[in-house]
Amino acid sequence: MRLDREIAIRLKQLRFSSISNLIISLIITIIILSIIISTAKWVLFVADWGVVNLNLPLYLFGSYPLTQRWRPALWIVLIIILTALTLCESKWRWIGKSLPFAWISITPIGIYLLAGGLGLLPIASRYWGGLTLTILLTASSALFSLPLGVALALGRQSKLSIIKKISSIYIDAMRSVPLISVLFFGQLLIPLFLPVGIEISRVWRAAIAFTLFVSAYIAEDIRGGLQAIPNTQIEAGKAIGLNNIQITQFIVLPQALRIALPALTNQAIGLLQNTSLMAILGLVELLGIGRSLLANPEFIGRYIEVYVWLAAIYWLVCMIMALLARNLEQKLSINRRNL
Repeated sequence: MRLDREIAIRLKQLRFSSISNLIISLIITIIILSIIISTAKWVLFVADWGVVNLNLPLYLFGSYPLTQRWRPALWIVLIIILTALTLCESKWRWIGKSLPFAWISITPIGIYLLAGGLGLLPIASRYWGGLTLTILLTASSALFSLPLGVALALGRQSKLSIIKKISSIYIDAMRSVPLISVLFFGQLLIPLFLPVGIEISRVWRAAIAFTLFVSAYIAEDIRGGLQAIPNTQIEAGKAIGLNNIQITQFIVLPQALRIALPALTNQAIGLLQNTSLMAILGLVELLGIGRSLLANPEFIGRYIEVYVWLAAIYWLVCMIMALLARNLEQKLSINRRNL
C-alpha cells in the first residue's frame, strides 16, 4: 500500500515535470519565432539597403583603383575556390596533397596582386581597404605568427635557461597588455626605431603588431599541446635512435599542433574580428568602410543596416574558417586512426 502511494506520487511529479517542461518549451519557441518573424519583417520591408547596394564594391575593395579592381577580385575568387576544394576534398582526393601548399601560397599571391610589381601596376597600400584588407591582415598575421608561436612554445619548454627565460618574459609581457596598446605601438612607435630612409606602410605595421601579439597566445596553446604528449613517446623516439630535433619534428610537434587545433582556430577567428580595431587607427578595413559611409550625409541614420550587414559578413567569414578547421580536424583524426 505504501509502495503504491509512493509510485502514485512519483507519477504525479513526472507528469507535472513533463507539463512544465512542455510549457517552458512552448514559451521559448514562441519567443524565438516572434524574434525571427520580426527580424525577417524588418529585413524585407523596413530596412533601406541602399547603403549596401550602392557601396558594395567599396565594402569589398575600399578605394582600390577602379581599373585595377580585378586584382583583389581575383584573389577573393581564388580563396573561394580553394575553400570549396578543401571542403570537397573527400570527393576529389587527388587534390589533397597540394592543398597545404596552396593555402600557404595564397597569402603571397594576395600580396603580389594587391601591391603589384613584376608586370602589374604598383598600388600603394593606402588604397587597400574593405573585406580585401581584412582578409589580408588576418592571413598575413596568421602566416607569420604561427611559426613564431611554435618557436616561443618550444623555447619555453627548452632546457637552456636563457632561452626559456626570454620566451617566458615575452609571452607574459604580450599577454599582460591589451591589443589596442600593441596596435598603437605598431602604428606610432615602430617608425621611430627604424633607420632614416626606411619606412614601413601602415598595413604592414598593423600586420607586425598583430603578429607580435597573437604569437604569444599561440605559443601558450601549443605549449598546452606539448604538455599533453606523454614522455613515453619521447623515450620511444630516443630508443630508435632519433635525436632531439628529429623527435620534436616528427613526433612531438605534429601531435601538439593537432591537439591545439581547436584553440588555434579560436585564435584565428579572434584575429579576424580584432582587425576591426584598425578602424580606430585610420585603416579603412571592413569596419572602417562602414564608419566612413555613416559619415556621409546621404546615409545618415542607416546605422542599423550598416552594422547588420557588417555582422553578417563577419559571421559568414568566421563560419567558413570554423568549417575549414573542423574539416582539418576530422582529416587528422582519420589519418591518426589509419596509422
